[in-house]
Amino acid sequence: MYGWIWRHLPGNVYVRALISVVLVVGVVFLLFQYVFPWAEPMLPFNDVTVDGAAGRATEVAGTVAGGTA
Repeated sequence: MYGWIWRHLPGNVYVRALISVVLVVGVVFLLFQYVFPWAEPMLPFNDVTVDGAAGRATEVAGTVAGGTA
C-alpha cells in the first residue's frame, strides 16, 4: 500500500518525502481532533472496578512475600 502511494505522488524524492510528511501530519491531526474524541466515550478505560477486597488481598500477599507472616 505504501509503495502504491509513493509511486503515485508527484515530483522527485524530496518532493515526495515532503508530501508524505504532510500527509502523515494531516492523518495524525484528523485522528486526534475527530476520531479519538468520537471513540473515547466507547472505550472502557474509565470503567474502574476496584473495591476494598482487592486492596486487602494485595496487602496480605505483600506481608506473606515479605516474610512477616
